[in-house]
Amino acid sequence: MGRPRQPLLSRDRIVDAALALVDAEGLDVLSTRRLASELGVSGPALYNHFATKDEIVDAVVDTVLGEVDIAVFARVSADAARDAADDRSQDAAEATSWDEALRVWARSYRAVLGAHPNLVPALAPGPARRPNALRMADAVFGSLVRSGWPRAQATRVGVLMRYFVTGSALGSFAGGFPDDAALYAGEYPHLGQAHLLADAQREINENAFEAGLEALLHGLADRYARVRVG
Repeated sequence: MGRPRQPLLSRDRIVDAALALVDAEGLDVLSTRRLASELGVSGPALYNHFATKDEIVDAVVDTVLGEVDIAVFARVSADAARDAADDRSQDAAEATSWDEALRVWARSYRAVLGAHPNLVPALAPGPARRPNALRMADAVFGSLVRSGWPRAQATRVGVLMRYFVTGSALGSFAGGFPDDAALYAGEYPHLGQAHLLADAQREINENAFEAGLEALLHGLADRYARVRVG
């Protein structure tokens, strides 16, 4: 029998299959045996590309994080953004303030995680040795420091934003209310309309995220002003 023109397996094919499995059924069902079955190969064949299941999970997470927009941080320059109204040079016009960069990034980050909610728990340990995760952390921290945030404060801001975004992607608050009006009658007088929330969960969740994001950025802007004065 001749050798196949293309190898049966590649890292990309394994990662794609693993992500599809996690998206469909959750992290708990992911195993090398199940993944091999999905790919139509024997279990040991996976080990030619990944030594452990954890390495596969890391690769899946990092692939997804590679979809997050971090290019905006390369355009951050607080001084240029402040002076843009007076300086009409190309550099000033293209500059982005640190808070606008966080806004763009947070929306992109949430959209990516929202497309793969079952993968969010795997983000909890932090970037580890995941290249895209490390690039994202470096971009966020670097832009904040470049904008005048002290390094310790920049670390806290990055952590705070990460908590906010990943927390918002863990599930739907509105979708957690049963659509049974009788459940709330009498004992929960302030939840008389709660049975309607599930039908509007996407709008509610998005509006809640935007409200939280703006409140967070306004609070950080106040802190930034105090840091700059100090």
